[in-house]
Amino acid sequence: MSISVKLPAVSVVASLACATLALAVLPAHAATPITVTSQAATDGPIRYTVKVTSKQFGNSQETRTIRSGESDDFTWKTVPPGGPVAVDGDCPDLSSLPLDPNGAMIRQTQIRFAPVVAKDGTATVQMNFQAQTPKGTKTVSNNGKSLKCPNYTSVSQVLRFTMPTNGSTKTLTLSDGSQVAVSAKR
Repeated sequence: MSISVKLPAVSVVASLACATLALAVLPAHAATPITVTSQAATDGPIRYTVKVTSKQFGNSQETRTIRSGESDDFTWKTVPPGGPVAVDGDCPDLSSLPLDPNGAMIRQTQIRFAPVVAKDGTATVQMNFQAQTPKGTKTVSNNGKSLKCPNYTSVSQVLRFTMPTNGSTKTLTLSDGSQVAVSAKR
């Protein structure tokens, strides 16, 4: 003799749903732990401090944070010893001179800094250094007019070097004797 039980279709579906739900709330196995290292990725942000020491162009310093492969422009405008030098509006090359709000020439130092950091943490850097400072005036003839325009000294130099990104300082001496000290820390 056999006993047979007939269950309605709704109760079978409900039983399957409960079984599936029970499996979903079972404890999950732990994922592989994440390993944290003390070194930042080579493309992560790095703090660069650039310090210029120059008798002609003055002393300047600034710290910026950039990533490998990016470039950053540092610009410092300062009043030269003896003060700004007046500039006639018709002086040639007027647009290339660093001027104060009153239109007088001041000194300016510009650095374009472009590092690329290797996997070992060594930065290969290209640095463009440009600076101008007035040195009195000179008489210039322009369109038949005699003008007093700034006499100035300028330096433009491109440097390529490598340096660590562990906080130590790399000091470079430029052709005019100015020094640029660069440190980098992740």
